[in-house]
Amino acid sequence: MTEKKDKKEVLYSLIGIAVLLIVIIILEKTIPSTSILFSVLKKGAIYSLAAVSMNLLNGFTGLFSLGQAGFMLIGAYAYAILTMPVTIKLSDSVYKYYDCIVGFQLGLIPSMIIAGLIAALFAFLIGLPVLRLKSDYLAIATLGFAEIIRAIFQWDTIGPLTNGANVLRKYLDLTDVTLPFSNIPFPPTLFIFIVAGICIAIIKMLIDSSYGRAFKAIRDDEIAAEAMGIGLFKHKEMSFIISSFFAGISGALLSMYQYTVQASQFKTAMTYEILLIVVIGGIGSISGSCIGSFLFIACNEWWLRFLDESSNNILGLNIMRSGFRKVVFSIIIMIIVLFFSKGIMGEKEISIKRMVDRLRRKKPKPAVEEGAK
Repeated sequence: MTEKKDKKEVLYSLIGIAVLLIVIIILEKTIPSTSILFSVLKKGAIYSLAAVSMNLLNGFTGLFSLGQAGFMLIGAYAYAILTMPVTIKLSDSVYKYYDCIVGFQLGLIPSMIIAGLIAALFAFLIGLPVLRLKSDYLAIATLGFAEIIRAIFQWDTIGPLTNGANVLRKYLDLTDVTLPFSNIPFPPTLFIFIVAGICIAIIKMLIDSSYGRAFKAIRDDEIAAEAMGIGLFKHKEMSFIISSFFAGISGALLSMYQYTVQASQFKTAMTYEILLIVVIGGIGSISGSCIGSFLFIACNEWWLRFLDESSNNILGLNIMRSGFRKVVFSIIIMIIVLFFSKGIMGEKEISIKRMVDRLRRKKPKPAVEEGAK
């Protein structure tokens, strides 16, 4: 029975994913590409991956880390440098004050994977001393790492690699994504959804594996987990590295979406935004992180924009002005935190199979005819 349920769950999930991708294709074919809807969908998918990678560490392993923006910065820079054409690196159009030391170019997908691996390498090195700390001390250490990385990447000494404090551009972005073995453009929103979806699916499979159960055991009680034979430092390091790998990939996707990369974009506020998404969605819920991401981006950049326009003031009151949406957005967040202390989803996950079963139960049973009694 359990195997049948698992197979049904997988089948329903695949059908749901296929329907979602078809909807995105239809939207990209029918709505102008300049619509803000696509900006929300793209950024929402990128932040979903970043939030899920942070949730793996904070929600499922119980490690309070605030270094997500730093690993995203590493991934974004690595991707931009690797995919930038050699002719542009040698010219003065991007590296105006430095001579770029990377004299080769890689493809889009290999560069994304390498960007994640470089972020994971930094996580491995940082994790050796940092993961021996706990709770607030770990958060402060990882936050400090993110700030140090941001400062180092703007340092003139490594300018030949990072272009210093200047902007990186003219690398492969979403306009350069094409169908395999052709020059036909690939729908950019669909591409981001596919990459983010594959990465989130891998994280989900990891959480459902024996390693995921070990992560949860460490989160619930480190002493009991160690007594059961779970290597605390080994599994913490593993969770930290995997989380950073996917944060690096989300940084690469963000660089493709923004078309430019600069260290000043990856401030501490970015980490706080991702942490807020995790809290709103539910610490310990992958579905919650995805839902919270799209809600956060939509409210922050789309639905509440009308509040910044002074022409919408009522009765001549000069309340609505630039930045007023931030005030309203903060109030909405406070309300969510007050009434949903564990987030929108808590530790639950969306199950398409469960939803279908509920719909079937609600269907009225056919009336029995009197002659059949």
